[in-house]
Amino acid sequence: MRAAIFAGTSRQPGAPFLDLVDVPKPALLPSHVLLRVLACGVCRTDLHIVEGDLPVVHPRLIPGHQIVGEIVDGATADLPLGTRVGVSWMGGTDGTCWFCQHAMENLCDNPAFTGYTVDGGYAEFALARTAFVHKLPVGLDDAHAAPLLCAGIIGFRSLRVAGVQPGERVGLFGYGSSASLAIQVLRHWHCEVYVVTRGEDHRNDATASGATWVGNEDDRPPVSLDRAITFAPAGKVVLDALSSLRKGGTVAINAIHLDQMPAFDYDKLLWGERQIRSVANMTRADARDFLAIAAELNIRPKMTTFPLEQANEALLAVKHETSQGSAVIVP
Repeated sequence: MRAAIFAGTSRQPGAPFLDLVDVPKPALLPSHVLLRVLACGVCRTDLHIVEGDLPVVHPRLIPGHQIVGEIVDGATADLPLGTRVGVSWMGGTDGTCWFCQHAMENLCDNPAFTGYTVDGGYAEFALARTAFVHKLPVGLDDAHAAPLLCAGIIGFRSLRVAGVQPGERVGLFGYGSSASLAIQVLRHWHCEVYVVTRGEDHRNDATASGATWVGNEDDRPPVSLDRAITFAPAGKVVLDALSSLRKGGTVAINAIHLDQMPAFDYDKLLWGERQIRSVANMTRADARDFLAIAAELNIRPKMTTFPLEQANEALLAVKHETSQGSAVIVP
């Protein structure tokens, strides 16, 4: 099969992130399904992997963890051949550690991460654990389904981690693929949404999506927020969100990698039982619940497709925020 391979530490500075090569099609393993990849979303986490922000764990890796695929081998009674499923970042857990035993599988001590610790979907075929694939809503095409599988699910989990309740005032700091999906859930919950983001296109999109107020990166919402979610991997943005909270409010950091947090005044920003919480991975329950809401609301994210041969261009589009909506690779 054709696949886009990240060569890890052997990549030279300035060289393309990925090499398009022929590799053996994955061999079926017990408790796995083999998928023909129909689409694979490109996530900022993929960029963190290939740019070295996350430690290299494999010398040769197929990235990609927003996979829409068709089962071509390993079918079960519940997942027959031809079933269309999604695969997300959380590719497997041990099921036995303390966290798995206490309904916190997203914090598993021995997880498998799709496109990071195991090969992902920048390829024509992909292997996935049967228990960690998700049936997709009927009527949602492959390319539009792909961004739901990480940007959508992790954005939804961020709302849960922040403790968002219907009708609250919620701030979104940064407005990329994940925030553009989260706002649709927040509007469904009748929340007031306040968006702070750079880029005129992002601000226009937030306005069109029903945000109550939209400002640039130097602005602050005109009201105190009940909850805030940060989507930019910058410590300064966390402090911007924290400075906008009411007492007792929560900031959820939606980032797998964050640059250094600046020093800040505890008495002014954190005191008053304000909280900062990180968002780590997601659970299968998050995936199930979000995909149900996405089907109910007919969520169709904006996206731009790229052929597999242009995987490097897709990553650069995410890096420079030049694609219209989410970047999606279609083999």
